[in-house]
Amino acid sequence: MTQSHFILTIRCKDAVGIVAAVASALADADAFITESSHYGDEATGLFFMRTVFRPTGMRVFRRDDFAGALAPVVGRFEMSMDLRDAAERMKVLLAVSKHGHCLNHLLHQWHSGELPIDVVGVVSNHDDLRRLVEWYELPFHHLPMDDGKAAQEARFRDAIAASGAELTVLARYMQVLTDDMCRHLEGRCINIHHSFLPSFKGARPYHQAHARGVKVVGATAHYVTADLDEGPIIEQETQRVGHNLDPDAFVRIGKDIESVVLARAVRWHAEHRVMLDGRRTVVFA
Repeated sequence: MTQSHFILTIRCKDAVGIVAAVASALADADAFITESSHYGDEATGLFFMRTVFRPTGMRVFRRDDFAGALAPVVGRFEMSMDLRDAAERMKVLLAVSKHGHCLNHLLHQWHSGELPIDVVGVVSNHDDLRRLVEWYELPFHHLPMDDGKAAQEARFRDAIAASGAELTVLARYMQVLTDDMCRHLEGRCINIHHSFLPSFKGARPYHQAHARGVKVVGATAHYVTADLDEGPIIEQETQRVGHNLDPDAFVRIGKDIESVVLARAVRWHAEHRVMLDGRRTVVFA
């Protein structure tokens, strides 16, 4: 019988013997480690670890069996531990306004089985992308701003709760979330923006960048916080551009990079490869 793999992530104060203790506990529980990464942050004194393992032998092991085997180590090092079945796909709700490039890329990767998530619906403050979403046979939640931001965000939170989403992805959702909404989604909401910030804010940032003669364009995926576009960074990418390109070329290149960077960040989060370290992230990619 083929048994599922499990993903173990831990966070604690750094100390001697953590890796050995975890490996020994898993070995004693007849687990075979297939992947392991760890990092000790000297600045904060914190230790982070991600380990993937599978059961061995004929006995069927469940999550609780391994959690019990690891409990003495967790107590000894006062760890914060998360243990997941790798076969369980994370439920993800997408949010978008009118620009569909990131949404289209995520939906295509999900539908083709290339992105290990379950998309449970799409929220939008506009109706423009309904046909695309419904082609994928997904719920489309049109939440206009007619009744004000507070009422709209209440309906947004209801959609998240009803869908069971564990992660909300702002796939070019062109609305600034309130502080309350940011706190509600802390650690489980990812945004994408062009990497010009804070240099070129406001409308038509790529056109602003072209006018200033920038030499690279790019994108940043980050967790959403109340500090606008300043949350912990998950992934970034850039591409050089030349003086021979017009502003529309900048926009096309930027859209491609935004789509790829956002999908990469969603994948890493869904695979439990990203751990928060204050205002930074530890990414075991």
